[in-house]
Amino acid sequence: MATDIFPASGDDTIELQQQVARLQALLEASRQVHSTIREEEVLESVLRIVVRELEMAGAAFPGTGLTYGDVPASEIGSDANPFIYPLADRDGNKMTDLVVASPGGRELTIYESDFLEGLALQAAVALENARNHKRNLEFARLQQDLDAARRIQRALLPQQLPSISGYSLGIRSVTCYEVGGDYLDIVEQPDGSLLLVVADVAGKGLASAIVSMSFRAAFRGMAATGMPLDELATQMNQHHWAEGEEQRRRYVTAIFLRLLPETGEIEVVNAGHNPGFLVEPGVPTYEFKAAGTPLGMLPGMRYTSERRNLAPAARLLLYTDGLTEVFKGDEEFGPERLLEEFCACPSRKADDILDALWTAIQAFGDGGPQSDDMTALALCHATDSPEMPG
Repeated sequence: MATDIFPASGDDTIELQQQVARLQALLEASRQVHSTIREEEVLESVLRIVVRELEMAGAAFPGTGLTYGDVPASEIGSDANPFIYPLADRDGNKMTDLVVASPGGRELTIYESDFLEGLALQAAVALENARNHKRNLEFARLQQDLDAARRIQRALLPQQLPSISGYSLGIRSVTCYEVGGDYLDIVEQPDGSLLLVVADVAGKGLASAIVSMSFRAAFRGMAATGMPLDELATQMNQHHWAEGEEQRRRYVTAIFLRLLPETGEIEVVNAGHNPGFLVEPGVPTYEFKAAGTPLGMLPGMRYTSERRNLAPAARLLLYTDGLTEVFKGDEEFGPERLLEEFCACPSRKADDILDALWTAIQAFGDGGPQSDDMTALALCHATDSPEMPG
């Protein structure tokens, strides 16, 4: 009786069994290669498999210093060696080469060649995974450091504002990244006056944050001496310049203010910073404009101060350019719109005014991402207002 089923010959059966054995060997090799997430261990396991399991004379990964067995130095990394298997990542970029030395320099069998090609593919995946894992660990450690730095920087902002009878004082600082280069401080002086500063280090991120901390240390040290405000700015400039080339590249714009609460007198020095706005009922807005270059930009720079009276119902705003350099398409929020919003807010409480400014800025930016550090200080004087206690 005829049949469509033909039994396999003995040779076919042996070949099939060999193929199954090769596949099992490759699967076991793959399991060993993927059993670790350390890059060096991945490569070492590949070399052991090549020499021990495949019985090659030696194997190496040029440039890593990893070899196993006997690989002539002349063959490592040499294009003359025909047994080179590139390990490429998912994007096709070569990560390294597997160099194999056969016993006696003979040609490889088809089985050996196929096995090495398969092993190289598995090794490439394992190597890329190991490198990605290492990068992820490094990123996690960096993120932890940045989170700690953010908490430290936030803790160095004034945690409790001084209560000043007849005045309302508010501050706000929001960094663009985890840490930033904006700086704000309030220092009470022995004579009862208050020394306030809003500053902006050139650039953003960690480097600018480190410079701002150096600035803080210098400012607080000089503020404790009680020196005149113009001299303080002059000394701060010289100190920053003397710190060296890297510090000079990250110059600091700053506006310093001294308030005498009893008399309402204020003294201001603007070192290359955005103008401070002084708004009083019935008179044009006054702007405290720059009286010199940013700190650390030029040696020997001397600064001058301005004195004004903070009349009842007057309000003052000091800010960094992150508040004005917000864009909607090509249109900038700008200092004019900031001043308009500052004047329009009906509240006499500094915190309410800052809330209104941030709301206006966010509405203008239409919810877009923050592109710069944003810091502001608002000071209101309203001795005749029952709703203005500190």
